[in-house]
Amino acid sequence: MGLILYHILTFSLAFLLSLYFTPIMRKGALRFGILDRPDGRLKRHPQPVPYLGGVAVYFSFLLTVSFSFPFTEEALGLTLSGTILLLVGLLDDLGSLPPAVKLAAQAFAIFVLARAGVYIKLVFLPPWANLSLTFLWLLAITNAFNILDVMDGLAAGVGGIAAIGFAIVATLNGRIEVATMAIALGGSLWGFMRYNFAPAKIFLGDAGSMFIGFLLGGLAVVGSYSWKNPLGFLAPAVVLGVPIFDTLLVIYSRLKKGISPFRGSPDHFAIKLQGLGLSPRKVALLSYGVGGGLAGLGIGVMEMGSWRAVLVISLLLLILAIWGILIIDRMEGR
Repeated sequence: MGLILYHILTFSLAFLLSLYFTPIMRKGALRFGILDRPDGRLKRHPQPVPYLGGVAVYFSFLLTVSFSFPFTEEALGLTLSGTILLLVGLLDDLGSLPPAVKLAAQAFAIFVLARAGVYIKLVFLPPWANLSLTFLWLLAITNAFNILDVMDGLAAGVGGIAAIGFAIVATLNGRIEVATMAIALGGSLWGFMRYNFAPAKIFLGDAGSMFIGFLLGGLAVVGSYSWKNPLGFLAPAVVLGVPIFDTLLVIYSRLKKGISPFRGSPDHFAIKLQGLGLSPRKVALLSYGVGGGLAGLGIGVMEMGSWRAVLVISLLLLILAIWGILIIDRMEGR
């Protein structure tokens, strides 16, 4: 009961701090002209919307964690490397940075995190393979949330659900510090949703999307999953299934059209669903439902036996592949 109360207080503090900081950041962004202007292609909002929402989430998270427990080496590594990406993302929001610069910054942040001892530690892989897998995982999830952030409330809401999923996993495994960080992130994101849900009054910006993507990827790395079955380590990929699915869908769609995967295009599942008649609110709510279901499924994969885990993951991959192809074909037929 005491642990549940502790988690509730942690979430509440982060939530309230986010409610406090977000309007302040919004006013600052409006004052200094830090705005996301519509372009009629990917940016379809009717009027310019201020950035800096990610900064509000960051401060809410940082203060909550600071008040909750003494910083461990893992917590310091996650916070420091996340701060690096927040600052780089902020520079990108102020004036577009070349992709190579952002990629280099992400690689440096991953290096800092690994130096703090935070990297994947699968016992059946050699150290170099674990470090390489850590690099690819964090790079993928960081950019997946950056790709996902194309519609009001989408990345923040999905990220908030995934954070609570990781908090439950960490609590089940006795990793209270990890659970606290995940809950602090979840509370910060859900407080931010008061201003980010459609129609959004403020956006995360690259600063926010890269920060939450990297932090969620890092929280997944420090978790424990495979004490009941050897496939438990796949649980984080299930929990983060929505941004991973969107990234794969975008890459598949662009390659099918013969364009570079790194070139912007309206091939995100959210934009495709909107093209099929769903409003931004309905797209966001559908994504939350899927994200919540995947979070529960990810926890189940960690808890169930190996053969059941294989069956569940195989069926999930099949369903997501069919759904993605149907979305693409339906849109191409319009």
